Amino acid sequence: MKTVFITGITGQDGAYLSQLLLNKGYYVTGLIRKSEIINTKRLDYLGITSKIRFEKCDLLYIQEIISLIKKYHPIEIYNLAAQSSVGKSFHEPIETLNFNIISTANLLESIRVTDTNIKFYQASSSEMFGSVNTLPLKEDSIFHPVSPYGISKATSHWITINYRESFGLFTTSGILFNHESALRENHFIIKKIIRTALDIKNGKTDILEVGNIDIRRDFGYAPKYVEAMYLMMQHDTPDDYIISSGISLSIREIIYYIFERLELEKSRIVINKKYFRPNEIENIYGDSSKAKIQLGWEYEMSFFDVLEILIQEEEKVKKIY
Repeated sequence: MKTVFITGITGQDGAYLSQLLLNKGYYVTGLIRKSEIINTKRLDYLGITSKIRFEKCDLLYIQEIISLIKKYHPIEIYNLAAQSSVGKSFHEPIETLNFNIISTANLLESIRVTDTNIKFYQASSSEMFGSVNTLPLKEDSIFHPVSPYGISKATSHWITINYRESFGLFTTSGILFNHESALRENHFIIKKIIRTALDIKNGKTDILEVGNIDIRRDFGYAPKYVEAMYLMMQHDTPDDYIISSGISLSIREIIYYIFERLELEKSRIVINKKYFRPNEIENIYGDSSKAKIQLGWEYEMSFFDVLEILIQEEEKVKKIY
């Protein structure tokens, strides 16, 4: 029985990863917080909720993880759980650092003391690079995170590498740049822009309030990025890989494209400084050559093509959550 554990299973990436693994014949167990009311809306949308087994587990308590490993004997663990909002991390830095770092360390230590054959995937982030001078970013680029979230992810990344080098575990990290889908959480910028623009189109609201729209980011399509996670875990040797489109776009370009597509006036775009972050990355994009060469990962999508998919799918998703 090929059992896998997925933390953060109810989020965008967890939902798409579950779908992929189920299609490949795995038994999927989702580890969710004890205090969490299971939100299966994304899994429901993909039609896979009934195929998943859920276990409540506090990742801050290592014995709970160890007990579940001994109960189900997973062959792979995908760690997607995190306080994942960069903006929120400035308001709740201690909570962000504590959960994101300790949960990763507990998962790795649980593998070390129970079954060193278990493969481990860590969801790293482009936010680890932070303030950078040289683009595109590669796996060996220097980390200079500029947010508590970025710091927590950089720490977890190095812990993952340490367990690979010190204890010989199969630990791999996917350094994923921004990746979007219709299943994205509502507070993320692309989702917010599309959903608000459609509300303006339908007469439900009047304006889109945003922060600094001249920052540039490397955006991609989440279902394709999740494929790279799986490929990393099937590779002969564990390593770290950047997963990105290789092109950066400004938030302004994206908003203008969506507004023109929906025939909305740009005067409805309102800049509100309360959405500016204390410390912001101006421009960032990555180089995924290593993943394409070593893993055979393929990605050729323009983000404007992705935006078309997201706009078309948003009305269907909105009926669910």
